[in-house]
This record gives sequence, structure tokens and C-alpha cells, in this order.
Amino acid sequence: MKDTMEPYAAGRFDVAVIGAGHAGVEAALAAARLGCSVVLFTISLDAIANMPCNPSIGGTAKGHLVRELDALGGQMGKAADATMLQSRMLNRGKGPAVHSLRVQSDRQAYHRYMKQVVETQPGLLVRQGEIVSLEVDDQGRVASVTTAMGGRYEVSAAIIATGTFLKGKIFVGEYSQESGPDGMHPANHLSESLEALGISLRRFKTGTPARVLKSSIDFSVLEEQPGEEPVIPFSFETDASTLSNKMVCHIAYTNEATHEVIRRNIGRSPLYGGKIEGIGPRYCPSIEDKVMRFSDKPRHQMFIEPMGADTEEMYLQGMSSSLPEEVQVELYRTVRGLERVQLMRTAYAIEYDCIDPTVLLPTLEFKQVPGLYGAGQFNGTSGYEEAAVQGFVAGVNAARKIQGKSPLVLERSGSYIGTLIDDLVTKGCMDPYRMMTSRSEYRLLLRQDNADVRLTPLGYELGLISKERYENFLEQQRQKEEEKARLARVTLPPIDAVNAYLEGVGTAPITQWTRMTDLLRRPQVDYAGLAPFDPERPQLHPHVVEQVEIEIKYEGYIKKQLAQVEQMRRLESTSLEGIEDFHEIRGLRLEAIEKLNRIRPLSLGQASRISGVSPADISVLLISLEQRKQGGTRHD
Repeated sequence: MKDTMEPYAAGRFDVAVIGAGHAGVEAALAAARLGCSVVLFTISLDAIANMPCNPSIGGTAKGHLVRELDALGGQMGKAADATMLQSRMLNRGKGPAVHSLRVQSDRQAYHRYMKQVVETQPGLLVRQGEIVSLEVDDQGRVASVTTAMGGRYEVSAAIIATGTFLKGKIFVGEYSQESGPDGMHPANHLSESLEALGISLRRFKTGTPARVLKSSIDFSVLEEQPGEEPVIPFSFETDASTLSNKMVCHIAYTNEATHEVIRRNIGRSPLYGGKIEGIGPRYCPSIEDKVMRFSDKPRHQMFIEPMGADTEEMYLQGMSSSLPEEVQVELYRTVRGLERVQLMRTAYAIEYDCIDPTVLLPTLEFKQVPGLYGAGQFNGTSGYEEAAVQGFVAGVNAARKIQGKSPLVLERSGSYIGTLIDDLVTKGCMDPYRMMTSRSEYRLLLRQDNADVRLTPLGYELGLISKERYENFLEQQRQKEEEKARLARVTLPPIDAVNAYLEGVGTAPITQWTRMTDLLRRPQVDYAGLAPFDPERPQLHPHVVEQVEIEIKYEGYIKKQLAQVEQMRRLESTSLEGIEDFHEIRGLRLEAIEKLNRIRPLSLGQASRISGVSPADISVLLISLEQRKQGGTRHD
């Protein structure tokens, strides 16, 4: 039998999206909603928006990405709200810049929700099939994609969102097998087609814990972790009153017996035995990695989380492993509460092909193959949220290029999405990239609560936010500004009731009439606490109240960061277009020349973030650009 067939003409589309995971779904929806004809390919219709790892959305910094995606017109936030089992706001004990929403989703419900959305989207055809080759025309531009069964689809653009399927291979101890996630077959042929186009590939890996039988867990000895009420939605369009927590999670801990099982069997780990070539995620290590790298820790935390409302499968977050199956059983059963645990799905590591993302433009288009875009784990990232936002950006840019419109390039000062993409295409990644709040210089400005302020106008301009939603957004912004102005006018007297409240929350009493805004700037004082002394207060949406309080409380810090943004924008607006070869600029160090010629930064700001390009190199570039502007010919 043949793996592939002779091609036949299967149709003509504007955009082909290869892979229907979180990146592919957002890419296909964005391009179709912008008016393009789109065909979305998936290895299996049952894998659309699959959650092969933890069925959760959000988390530290990832919650910011989901909120930003929703503000631009993406789908993930709505899907997370619609399929939520439990919701929590992480990092509440810290400042608002790092507050991050995380929800536990029903895995199958999430898949069904997204499958229906793509199936019913006008202009979008969903096809089960493996893409085995990608063809270009005489000018090197994307021309068509071909399936294993021989269907050749003519296209103007293609987006590769293959996740962990591209030459996927799973490892469990000494056992290994070519496979995609969850036992699905891998995409084994597309890699060769990409390499024939001059695209270099590399191997990354990730892993997942075992799934275990709920009835085999003794929950009575475990720490319960309930959700938080009231539930805050991901989507700015979701009515919070319709949401509630449905299930609880639990916390357990490893112990010395667990660690001894791992140490005794570490030689059977394919990672430590050298069988796995791929580089794993630094910030989500396996349990064997944790035990070996942090040998001083007496225990490691794990979360026992439901896979869905109508399944007995439970997910052991924090316990991913590639040790042999019998060793996994032994180590899991050392944990209190899991002494009789039964495995339903064995933990495994998976290795796959991906690219060095510095070969991409900030639009996520390949520099050497016009019309070809990359998104998600194919670009070297990890996580559903990182994948989804890349897919959205790739889908928007593919559509806008076909339509002859200007590209969408998000600034790192305006969004975590912009930060993520700039990091990828400018700095690259040596291991699977994960978004963290610490990656942004402007995280006080890039809060999850103000994602709509930063990006909804852009989503509306793109055509992905409805007029009704945009008008509701404008109304909330009007209410916010009116309330901030009102609070600046209202003063409170130094009466006993006011001072009793202030002393009760741990701050100094007042001795004279004091503006409400001045009181709100005190860390201990909140908007709700001042309500009894503010009878003229209007009824406002909770989201408006949140923004009013944060913007007043952190006004000084926000102004400082805005000044930093303006300073950086001067560098970002200084174009490097026209410099064909950085060798011609005298004074640059050899390392800087090599990096600049390889990455081809579009601006001085982007150049300043390239590893190996020093401040002295930036000064040389500035002088050279100034000489060029003045008509000089010297480049030294």
C-alpha cells in the first residue's frame, strides 16, 4: 500500500491551515471572518481543539494572552467560559499586573464547542486529512498543499500549525513509537517537503502525566481546592452571572518514597538514557527532572484535576513523566491518597519537529517563502494559549496580505501577544517558549483587566469586533472616566466612622477633608470599602469598577511606564529597511553583523533586543542611519 497517492485537483481556497489545534482553529476562524475562503486540515476531526495535556485555559501570564485574544476578536476565551468546571484568579496576593485567570475546562466539551464553531463558520471548510507536501510557484510563493490521499488544493497562503504531530514520537521508558498525542498517528511526510524548500527543522519535546481513575483515589486525605466565587469570565462578552464553579480540585504531595523510586529507576528514563533528542520545556519539567534537579526539596506539589464532568479520568498536574509504565504505577502509589490508584492513560514524553522562529517576520510569515506562515508549537512555543494567539495573528496576516492590506504587527509595549511574537522572531528560543509576566518590560500597563482598552479598538478596526460590542466598550470607558473624575471631586470629612474604617484596614486616620482618590491610593483602602461614605456612587459594571480602582491606585507608576514606552517607540519607529548587508556598516562587531544579517530586524528597536547586539552596536547603527539621512556615503 502507498503512504501517499498521485495528486488530483481538489479545489481552490485563499488560505489552507494545516492542523486544527488551538493555533489552527484561531487561524482559520480569523481568516474566514475577514472574508477569505479557508480550508482547515486535521489528522482527525476528533482532534479539533484537543487538550492532550491539562484541560485548562489560562494561568500566570497565559490568562493575559486569552484576554487579549478575546479583545481582538478571537474564540478561546468564549470557549473557556462555555466549558468551565472551575475558575480561580492566580496571584491575588500580588499586584494587579500579575493577576491571571485560570479555568479548568471540560476537555470533551471544549473540543465539541470549537468543532461546532469551525464547522458552522461561513467561508471555512473543515477536512480530515494529512498534508504531506507544500508546493510553491516559480517565484517561490506558496501555491498549493497536497494530502496523503492525493488531494491538491490551490491556495494563496498556508499556515502550519502542526503542534506535536510533525514526525511525532512518544517515549515511555524503553518503549517508543511514532505517534501524535493521545495515540493518534503522526504527520510523517510534511517535514521532508519543508526541508526541500530550505526550511531547517529541529526537535523539541514535551510531556504529560498519567490519567487516573477517580474512584481509585482517596480524596478524604487530600487538600481540597475549590473554585472562587464570583466567577470572572475570560471573554469581555460573557455574562458573569451565567457562570459558576461546578467541580473541585485537590492537592497532593510527593515524598521521600516517591523520590527514591525515581532515583532508583532514573537510568530507565529515555531522557536521561539519551533516547530523546528533543529539548524539553524549562518551566514545566517532568517529575523525574524535578527530583534530580532539586534534590534538596523534600516534596513536590501536584494537583488532581477533573478531565470533565461526565468522565472518571483525573489529571495529575505536576507529575508528567516518561518513566516505564510499571515504574509510574509504583511512584504514583507512594503519594498519600493514591496508594491504590489505577492508571487509565500512561504518562509519556513526545518529541516533534519545529522551527527556529527567527526565520519568521513579525507577521509570522516565513522570510524565504512568501505566503507561508507558522503558528504554535511549530514555532517553538509551548501551551494552548501561546499557540492560539499566534494562530490568530497568522490568520489575520494571511488574510490581509491576500487582500492587499497592511499587516498586523502588535507592539510589545501594547500586548503580551506582541511581546511573545517579538521574543520569538527576534531572540528565538532554545527550548519550548512559555509566556511569563517577567518577559515584559511594561507589565503594569499590560494587565489582564485592561486588555479591552488596549486592543478592542484594534479588533474593531480589523473587522473582528462587532459594532454592538464596540459601542458597549465605549460606553464602559465613558463611565470609567466619569467615575474617576467624580472621585477626584468628592471629599470625605475626618469623622469617626471614616477613621474607624481606615484604622480597621490598617492605615492612618485623616485629620482634614480628603479626596476619595487620595484615599484610594493607599494600598489598604479599596473602592468597595468606601461605599458606605459615598451615597452618590453610581451603579457600575464590576469591570468598570476594577479599572477605576487600579488606574487611580497606580496612576504614578502607570505614567512612568508610559514615558518608557514613548522612549522605546522612537527606536521602534527608526526603520532599518534599505540596509541590504550589515557588513557595509563599519564599526559593527562581527557577532552583531552575523545576527543582524540572519534575523533582518525591521527597526532599531527590534535590533536592540537581538542577543549578541550590544548598545555600542546600536549607537553605530544610529550614526550610520543619521549619515544616510543627511545624504552622506560614509558608514564608519
